[in-house]
Amino acid sequence: MKYAFYTGCAAKGATPELYVSTRLVTQKLEMELVELKSAACCGAGVITEADPELAIALNARTFALAEAEGLDLMTICGTCQGVMAQINKQLKEDSELLKRINVYLEKEGLHYKGTVKVKHFLWILLDDIGVDRLKTYVTHPLRNLKIAPFYGCYILRPSSALGYDDPNQPTSLETVIEALGGEAVDYEGRNKCCGFPVILENPDIGLAMSGKRLEEAKTARADVMVTPCPLCHMNLDLQQERVEKHIGKPFEMPVLHLPQLAGLAMGFSPVDMQMMRHFVPVASLISKLQT
Repeated sequence: MKYAFYTGCAAKGATPELYVSTRLVTQKLEMELVELKSAACCGAGVITEADPELAIALNARTFALAEAEGLDLMTICGTCQGVMAQINKQLKEDSELLKRINVYLEKEGLHYKGTVKVKHFLWILLDDIGVDRLKTYVTHPLRNLKIAPFYGCYILRPSSALGYDDPNQPTSLETVIEALGGEAVDYEGRNKCCGFPVILENPDIGLAMSGKRLEEAKTARADVMVTPCPLCHMNLDLQQERVEKHIGKPFEMPVLHLPQLAGLAMGFSPVDMQMMRHFVPVASLISKLQT
């Protein structure tokens, strides 16, 4: 299995542990990644609001880079997945738009024909590797670990563009958690917004939204949350102390990136997965893993 690897900005900036854990886990899974080092930011939906055609051109350029390699694109960010899936759909369905955008790309000698598929790592685990094969890589099943799956918004909506999971009753994260030997806990907000898009404009609302998600996971007696989106991770982990002060109650809820969770089940250590980089201490989680 070979993919064009789109890291997104967060994995090379605020959450470098996501990049390191992805590299180790995909190597273990015998996946070959061609990193698109010259690819630009997807715009995270922000550029789309300010200048839609610029956002389309930036992402079409990334698709053209993958297409030139003859590969489909792998993302590791739910937000990148959502933005790119929507723009790729637009380009594939609107030949006049594709023609107009290619005029921009030609300045770099690039051209996009519309053949690339954009796949999140979560989807690759389920569809390209498959649950049965994934289980064969599990050497340290996550027994006795209650795990709260947190999807966030972009990897589910709009379903007309993402077209993978049911946005109201998603099951993909739960399926992977169970394949890794863990117990997926159910809670209302697992498919809702973490508050990241709101927190800069209105911190009170953004922090309250994060607090609601953390409280729901805590009430469901989760030992840890896991997310396929580094922006959700930033809001739930990096901002957790601020959320606790805003809400007025402690959560102490570790939050893992999806590749970190998979890596632990495959025998990598918390140090290998760079879990010490997280803002919320992971000692309780490590202790639980050792029982």
